[in-house]
Amino acid sequence: MAVFAKGKIFAAAALAALGLLTGAAQAASCGKTAAGFEEWKADFANEAKAAGVKSAGLSALAGATYATGTIRVDRAVKKAFSGSVDSFMKRRGAATIISRGRSLKKSNAALFNKIESNYGVSPGVLLAIWGMETGFGAAMGKQNTVSAIVTLAYDCRRPEFFTPHAIAALKLVDRGALSASSVGAAHGEIGHTQFLPGNVLKYGVGGGNLRDKNTALMSTANYLKGHGWRAGVGAEGNMGAIAGWNSASVYQQAIARIATAIDGG
Repeated sequence: MAVFAKGKIFAAAALAALGLLTGAAQAASCGKTAAGFEEWKADFANEAKAAGVKSAGLSALAGATYATGTIRVDRAVKKAFSGSVDSFMKRRGAATIISRGRSLKKSNAALFNKIESNYGVSPGVLLAIWGMETGFGAAMGKQNTVSAIVTLAYDCRRPEFFTPHAIAALKLVDRGALSASSVGAAHGEIGHTQFLPGNVLKYGVGGGNLRDKNTALMSTANYLKGHGWRAGVGAEGNMGAIAGWNSASVYQQAIARIATAIDGG
């Protein structure tokens, strides 16, 4: 999920699900530079503890560093989703995704048949997302996950969006699904299809190890089903569910086109 709105809808209901609506005070302030980050972390630790984060998660928070690379990527994110659908697809290698997606659909037919039977989600959209997000697992990211998501919770641009994901990341450390040294994409996304931490908690299946291909694809199908995916009408009939994955219109349309091509439409 390249973060444009990444969530990617994770508002009050998700906050409640993560135990954040407990009356705990928000961390004292946000920041636009590394100055103040360590002081903010100390305040945020109290908020995290009130939300149910345990010792392993709190230790990971204490060790988090200000992720300058994450901020740089975040400031350029709107540009990444600019232009026409055709230009976006060309930049993102849509033709290659379609070709490889068709091949992977055949070689993993049993897996995709099982997923479609369980979740009603057709293979094309899963392959389109997988290819778009990480080149089918080739580029899952090298940024420290906890540092990335904690930095974004601290940053003044979108703290209300990233704070619940930061709490979720610390809870995933407590559960052993992440560690303080886990790496992923620049915005803290995890695994083959790039889940944000809060969505791992809510939609991850099979223990939530999204660096495992099968688990990531099943979890992605579960996410799409949870966002209204309707079986039997293909990607172009499920634009609302795809919009739940990413709010950028060019991304949604590209995914639908690629998925339709992979599925043979």
